[in-house]
Amino acid sequence: MIEIGDLLIDIERHQVTVKKTPVQLTSTEFKLLVELASKRGRVQTRENLLNTVWGYTYEGYARTVDTHIRRLREKLETFGESIETIRGVGYRFREEKE
Repeated sequence: MIEIGDLLIDIERHQVTVKKTPVQLTSTEFKLLVELASKRGRVQTRENLLNTVWGYTYEGYARTVDTHIRRLREKLETFGESIETIRGVGYRFREEKE
């Protein structure tokens, strides 16, 4: 389990809730969220995310990560703001929700 304020990620059950409301994520979005949230405060490069979430490094498709991040932010609503873009590098899940 990863709990960040009102965001609860139940890894074993493959479920995410925000303020006790279920959030429907694709398998890829779920893996991406777990990867970012479990390494809160640390920048994850697009290449690292491709490798850990998708299981491969595909230079021409690093922007795939950007598309999935955008959708994930939308689904997480206010918690989506906790996923910061680090320009030219990748993404970071903020230590604390502001």
